[in-house]
Amino acid sequence: MANSQALPELTGARYLDAWQLDGIALAAVLLLGAGYAYGVRRRLRAGERWPLWRTAAFYVLGLGTLVVATMSSLAVYDRVLFWPAAVQNILLDLFAPLGLALGDPLGLADPRGRLHRAFSSRPVRVLTYPLVSSLMVLASELTIYFTPYFATALGNPAVRQLMHLQLLLTGCLFVLPMLSRQELLPRWCSHPVRAALVFLDGLFDSVPGIVVMTSGSLIAGHWYTAHPRTWGPSLQHDQMLGGGLMLTLAELVGLPFILLVFLEWWRAERLKTAELDARLDREALAAAPPAPAPAATAAPSAPAHAAEAPAAPPAVPEMTRPWWETDQGEVGERMRRRR
Repeated sequence: MANSQALPELTGARYLDAWQLDGIALAAVLLLGAGYAYGVRRRLRAGERWPLWRTAAFYVLGLGTLVVATMSSLAVYDRVLFWPAAVQNILLDLFAPLGLALGDPLGLADPRGRLHRAFSSRPVRVLTYPLVSSLMVLASELTIYFTPYFATALGNPAVRQLMHLQLLLTGCLFVLPMLSRQELLPRWCSHPVRAALVFLDGLFDSVPGIVVMTSGSLIAGHWYTAHPRTWGPSLQHDQMLGGGLMLTLAELVGLPFILLVFLEWWRAERLKTAELDARLDREALAAAPPAPAPAATAAPSAPAHAAEAPAAPPAVPEMTRPWWETDQGEVGERMRRRR
C-alpha cells in the first residue's frame, strides 16, 4: 500500500516516470494480447484479411489504456490523491472498452466456439440489451463513489482489483455491441437507434462527474484524512478536480464514440448497396436473351448451283385499329354500323 509520507509531490515529470508493476493486470494484458494474436494469425493462415487498424486499436488503445490505468503514476498515487483514482476509473470504464471493441475480438473467435456461445447466452443478451447496459455503467460508477466500496478498495488490493474488473466489464457490455456485434443487439436497434443510444449514454456518463464535483461530502474522507499529505490540493479541491476530470474525459470520449457509430453506419450502407448492385447484375444477366448461334458454313461437297433457301418475308408492322372499333360507347357503335 502506498504511503503518502514516502511519496514525493506529483509533478509533471513525476507523472511521466512514476510506474509500478501490477502482476494481475499484467497477466490479463498478456493473456488478452496472446489470444488476439492467435486469432489474427489463424485468420491470415486461412487466407483471409484482417484490418491492421483493428489490431492497432486493440493493442494501443485497448491494452495500452489498461497498462496506463493500472501501472502508471495514476496507480502509484490513486490511494494518496482522489483525482488520479477518478481518472484511472474513467480510463477503465470508457477508454479501454472502446479500444477493445474497435479491435472486434469476437470477429476473430470461432463462430462455434465457447466465446460466441457465451455471448449468445440469455444472461449476456440481457446485460447487453440497450439502456440496460447504459444504466449498469451509471449504477456501477455511483455505487463505487457513494458507498463504502471505494474506501474499502483503497485499503484492500483484492477489492481494488475487483473494482477495476467491474468497471472494465460494465463498459464492454455497452461498447462492444454498439461498435462491432450486431447479433448481440435486438433487430430494432438499427444504426440510427444506436447513434441515439450512444448520445444518451454520453449524458449518463457525465452524471457521476457532476455529482462528484458538486458533492458537499468527501468521498472516502476517512481514508484521506487518516493518510494526510503535506503537498498537493486540499481534500475538497482534490475531489472537485477529480469530478471535473471525470466529466471532461466522459465528454471527450463521447464525440469519437458517436462518430465511430456513424462510420459503422456508413460502412454497413455501402455493403448493402454493393450487395444490391451485385444481385441486380446477376438478375439482369439471367434475364438477358441468349446470343444467336453463328451461321453454319456450307459443306465443301455441296454443288455450286444449289438453290438458296428463300428469305423470310419481312415482318409487317401491326396496324393501329381505328378508335371506333374499340370504343364501347354509343358513338363507337354508330360508326361501326356505318362501316
